[in-house]
Amino acid sequence: MRTQAMVRAVVSACVVLAAGACGPEKSEEDAATKPSRQPSASAAAKEPSAVPSPSAGTGKPSVSATGKQPAPMTKERAIQRYEQYLHGLGHEDIGTVCEVAGPGAKKAQDQGFGPCTSTYVIVFQMISPEQKKALQTATVDPQRVVVRTPEKIEMPLEAVRSSATFTESDLGSYTLEYLKNDYYITDGQ
Repeated sequence: MRTQAMVRAVVSACVVLAAGACGPEKSEEDAATKPSRQPSASAAAKEPSAVPSPSAGTGKPSVSATGKQPAPMTKERAIQRYEQYLHGLGHEDIGTVCEVAGPGAKKAQDQGFGPCTSTYVIVFQMISPEQKKALQTATVDPQRVVVRTPEKIEMPLEAVRSSATFTESDLGSYTLEYLKNDYYITDGQ
């Protein structure tokens, strides 16, 4: 299937050196066109509360200039972000997909692929209805996730759990990196 080739072309074009220049700013604008989906219940249960307990002390991350608190730099958060991306693909939620894949999509745009919102509309057409339905509820097996560093986490195809079968040629494996206070897809294999 050509889905993975297109997604890889969009996502794998971003490298760590270009990530600062192709961060989520544009993605946040794109996200305003359609509301983002909430993370799966299993992923949401693993995310720490944004409201610290009175005994939280100084372990709380500082609030960024935008007023948004940085996401935790954990394997669980990277999994949650990847599940958001998978669910976004399944629901054809361009806002969520472009927000999570923003750095890779921006680099691809700079190389002539067009903006994320246009490119992923094509990707959505390449995913079968059965696969879209499966992606809507797909989860990630934490045991199969590879933590290279706290900032760089790999999501191999084998980690995706869904009711449909995916191959390297139609979904593939991805790298998420911690950039600008959250995890973003920066590379696909």
